[in-house]
Amino acid sequence: MPPPEGEPVVLKPAELATTWTDADGGTLTLKQDGTFIADKVCVAVGWYDSLAWSGTGTWEQGSDKKQSFVGVTFHAAHSYDAAHPERDERRPDSYAALRQGKVLKLWAPVGDPDNDYPHCILASPAS
Repeated sequence: MPPPEGEPVVLKPAELATTWTDADGGTLTLKQDGTFIADKVCVAVGWYDSLAWSGTGTWEQGSDKKQSFVGVTFHAAHSYDAAHPERDERRPDSYAALRQGKVLKLWAPVGDPDNDYPHCILASPAS
């Protein structure tokens, strides 16, 4: 499937720090301190279908010359294992930023590029 409508955009951290909503009402609230809260938000995990995840964690922004990317790390709900921190984190695929008119989007492709799975798309409130 082609990418969703919109043009790649480089966003400032303050533009990312808002509540993003997916088509099913899931939310991802990115906070300015680098943490987030997710409630049944769509995520893309490799070749799998889009999944809905809830939880808390941290987020990071990366950018190239044309587009920002947001990576989220979900922290596990159980106690932290200092010897194996990777067991206490889940990292779905990163989201890429788009602008369509006044609406900002974060999106991640879902599944095999040759299938018809809908992309995971989050939208910010229109600014």
